Amino acid sequence: MLNRMLGLKVKPRRESQLSTVPTEDSALGVVSQQLFMKLLCLERKRAERSGKRFVLMLVDPGDLLKSADSNALDKLLDAISQSTRDTDLKGWYREDSIIGVIFTEVGAVGDSSIVESLSSKLTNSLQDALGASDARKVRLSFHLFPENWHEPDLGSPVTSSLQMALASDVNRKKASLIVKRLIDVTGSIIGIILSLPVFLLIALAIKLTSRGPILFRQVRLGQNGKKFTFLKFRSMYVNSDHGIHEEYVKRLIKGAAGTEQSNGKQKLYKLTADPRITPVGRFLRNTSLDELPQFFNVLSGEMSLVGPRPPVQYEFNRYDLWHKQRLLALKPGITGLWQVDGRSRVKFDDMVRLDIRYARSWSLWLDISILLRTPRAILSGNGAC
Repeated sequence: MLNRMLGLKVKPRRESQLSTVPTEDSALGVVSQQLFMKLLCLERKRAERSGKRFVLMLVDPGDLLKSADSNALDKLLDAISQSTRDTDLKGWYREDSIIGVIFTEVGAVGDSSIVESLSSKLTNSLQDALGASDARKVRLSFHLFPENWHEPDLGSPVTSSLQMALASDVNRKKASLIVKRLIDVTGSIIGIILSLPVFLLIALAIKLTSRGPILFRQVRLGQNGKKFTFLKFRSMYVNSDHGIHEEYVKRLIKGAAGTEQSNGKQKLYKLTADPRITPVGRFLRNTSLDELPQFFNVLSGEMSLVGPRPPVQYEFNRYDLWHKQRLLALKPGITGLWQVDGRSRVKFDDMVRLDIRYARSWSLWLDISILLRTPRAILSGNGAC
């Protein structure tokens, strides 16, 4: 019934046991991998709007389907059906290998309680359908959305299957990603070599005009929420009050009035007349020269030449659910679609939309186009950040 309401076609039964899927009329039917991933993305968007959590359960039969029991898959699907609701969505998470079930609107129950309840139900059903011995061959994993990105160990990557599934919105090819990394390494090395005289001049100017280190180091969040040390030339006085920027970011993300400034020509969504900035630092920021040390972040693999900008923790803490998509798919970059198409001229939500659009339409040609447009954006000085 649910499949008919959604207009979905269930994958028909085939002769191969690994591909044996019940027909549309069967209550045990599962949809194809391609369709299941679309459903997963739709459910994510629904959850972002409603705030109601859902659970993705992955069922890996392992070697069970290769056993002599020709009805093993039917028994497995029957066990899944007995322990799930009609409204739960079932499909191939990995075609002919791993079955996925999306439990919708699981409510506000604690994470462990949800998982324990679902795991207990399916384990009992598996033992009834397959027997204790075969049931132990089946591996279960559970992934909640939205997941807790505020764990104390956020320094480790968010690598759950669910986050990886959501990142699959991006049409990425392994070969292209390898080429992207080669461009990053080559570009960062060339950038460091060519910028070396500028590095020395900037370092000297910083040291002569204000006390403190030459480089500004800050912990930021990269791809999948992984922490790394972000490098810039120091443009602020030492021991500055970061609460000024934190309060501004809070208001900017909320879209509060007063966050837009004016340079006499257009509105800018950036913090202007910042008392923390040194005279040399203001020049560095206006020309984006303070970003040059990030070539070392690119060389180390923490960043890319092109990608979304990495947020600080207090910025991330203010994100709505949909804002977090910008951290899932690709590494953060020195430049990106926001820098060349919007920079500080667009509101925060529009900036996030540009980052998400970049991730979903990513290609090597798009990266090259952004790199070629970046010098003009910097030299124009429009909304330099």
